Amino acid sequence: MNLKSIVFTLLAGLGLVASAAAQTTIKAGQAIKIDIRGVPSEEVARVSGEYPVSDGGTVNMPLIGQVAAAGLSPASLGTRIEAAYKAAEIYKNPTILVIASSAETLAKQVVHVGGHVRRTGQVEFVPGLTIYQAIQVAGGADEFGAINRVLLTRNGTVRKLDLKQDQFKRFVLEQNDTIEVPEKNIWGQ
Repeated sequence: MNLKSIVFTLLAGLGLVASAAAQTTIKAGQAIKIDIRGVPSEEVARVSGEYPVSDGGTVNMPLIGQVAAAGLSPASLGTRIEAAYKAAEIYKNPTILVIASSAETLAKQVVHVGGHVRRTGQVEFVPGLTIYQAIQVAGGADEFGAINRVLLTRNGTVRKLDLKQDQFKRFVLEQNDTIEVPEKNIWGQ
């Protein structure tokens, strides 16, 4: 085999790999990894991470809720998520990279905790996890965090909860909920 044949074989093999990657479609029950860029650094941890595609073919994204994913290529899903964040006027110019995992399902599921907590990011979701417990796993509210006005986003709907009241401390979370502890106002509330 001469050098030309070896180079041709390598290039053909690379073409097949690139072609197969381009034809990848996202399936229900599959794990995907999403990275966001072009947003403030504190927002990257809120969105970037691994997500399960539901049996219904959607992925539950922080702040915007369900986005149809099954049947799309990773690039198409990235474009769809970017458009949803822009349309909701959450981010002006996000860049979303979606990587379809070879694993069929995710081993762990998460909720997202951000704002004025000691460690923003994902908290492992277990059935029965309360909003208060998730904030505590994130290190609790920092000195600027308003625990009486915690924002919970679920499927695109935002709800304000006062975690100084016991009834709201016991509020049970669902997978992929987003929790934000806002900054205290000038009165310390």
